[in-house]
Amino acid sequence: MPKFLDSHPLKGANPETLKKLQDSPKDEFGVTHLNLIFSEDEDKMYCFLEAPDKEAIKKHHDKYGYKCDYILEVSSTSDD
Repeated sequence: MPKFLDSHPLKGANPETLKKLQDSPKDEFGVTHLNLIFSEDEDKMYCFLEAPDKEAIKKHHDKYGYKCDYILEVSSTSDD
């Protein structure tokens, strides 16, 4: 499955909410959270995700009212 990195504002999401999101199952768009990296001070969040394509990532974020600054398909040294 392709892997993606995106960035967008944190919009006040707290660490507990982000942990629940990271542990959630694959959604209806086929998106799985691999890691969520954030800075509350900078109001910035970076998502490392598995998804079928960029459009699935966009739909996933649109559902929650987030507009990504960018979505990049990336490679990872991790096997998982």
